[in-house]
Amino acid sequence: MIDKKHIGKQLPGFKAVAEAGQLRFFAKAIGETDPVYFDDSAARDAGHPGLPLPPTFFFSLEFTQSSAGWRGELGIEPSRILHGEQQFTYHRMAYAGDTLQYESRIADIYDKKNGALDFVVRETRVSNQKGEHVADLRSILVQRNG
Repeated sequence: MIDKKHIGKQLPGFKAVAEAGQLRFFAKAIGETDPVYFDDSAARDAGHPGLPLPPTFFFSLEFTQSSAGWRGELGIEPSRILHGEQQFTYHRMAYAGDTLQYESRIADIYDKKNGALDFVVRETRVSNQKGEHVADLRSILVQRNG
């Protein structure tokens, strides 16, 4: 079982740049068809200063940039984990070229099925290069035990 002493643990933060090419690739991968996610002119015509981040792109950046070291500290075994849940709360738009700061903490740890499953809840605050609060992410990682 994952020790509940880790509840409240602050995880290493990181910065990531939202690159236009990544945004276009991600938008295509999720089946987005709105031209504001592909074409700079269409984005400006819609009132955006540049290409906006497609929905859920924050998770993609977090997944590729965050250190997995914290999982080892908690005793999480990569071969036993599942992605259980993901939530997004958006506070303002983010755009291509923005440098996004991710600050995460372990919000909760609990088990189900008499300890057969451990759940780790991670909450992340995302801010832009101006320090403006852009989004909150909440993810739940599930570890199968035994």
